Amino acid sequence: MKPKPSATFSNSFYSVRVTPLLLAIILHLIYLPDVFAARSLFVMEETRSGNLSFFPKWTGEMDRYSEQVGTPDSQCGKIKFYPCEVKEWKAFLQTLEHKPLRQQLEAVNDYINQHPYIIDQLNWGLNDYWATPFEMMDVDGADCEDYAISKFYSLRRLGVPGDQMRLMIVQDLNLGGIIHAVLGVYDGDDLLILDNQVTQVMPALKIYHYRPIYSVNENSWWAYQPK
Repeated sequence: MKPKPSATFSNSFYSVRVTPLLLAIILHLIYLPDVFAARSLFVMEETRSGNLSFFPKWTGEMDRYSEQVGTPDSQCGKIKFYPCEVKEWKAFLQTLEHKPLRQQLEAVNDYINQHPYIIDQLNWGLNDYWATPFEMMDVDGADCEDYAISKFYSLRRLGVPGDQMRLMIVQDLNLGGIIHAVLGVYDGDDLLILDNQVTQVMPALKIYHYRPIYSVNENSWWAYQPK
């Protein structure tokens, strides 16, 4: 029988004969993310509620933001939680006005991620504190939910509707199920994830190591369960 075509790759350390079957396996591994796209844990059943009383850290943060956002820029650097970086933030956002949504998402993700990661115990002396953008800029440090919150309000200032976004609490399965926070933004039916651990804005269906627990925005919250 005539042997099937193959190729041989070799150097001083190894010699590998590539048969059509092995080539097919290699190509399968190259495109593995597409094969597993349907297995993203973001494909979940969700239950919505309008009762935000279960989330005092979030509602407290929203109340403080409402108070701080009206501060005149002339007061920057003179009062607590209104640093002059606020003016730089506003100027940056002005450069993104009327840009396509995905360009805004990438730029906001990059800008907010520039702030150093500092745990709440060091920043606030608390195990968990949800900071407003003004508070985050004042201490020049954030943990995961602070990044997500600042991205949320940055996009709100750019006109993205709050109902199009969710602050999402997830388990990071790469780190033993540790709790993490990201911002989810809907572009039509596509859920896009802004993450302080990732420079690129990612489609949720291409993320395999986060398991959603719940999400919130200004009006509602959602609980997630596997389909």
